[in-house]
Amino acid sequence: METGLYVGYVPGFPGAHTQGTSLDELQQNLQEVVSMLLEDGEPVLDAQFVGTQQLAIA
Repeated sequence: METGLYVGYVPGFPGAHTQGTSLDELQQNLQEVVSMLLEDGEPVLDAQFVGTQQLAIA
């Protein structure tokens, strides 16, 4: 089943996942989720930063 939604998560950050109808909405939703989780206390991160990559979607 295809929903047309973008899905995102923050690796190693339990509970940091969301969806949006556009990449901009997805990014805003992820920022909101991370902010809410940080307000609830110190998160336990199980990941190590490796790098980022930008993709162009045609």
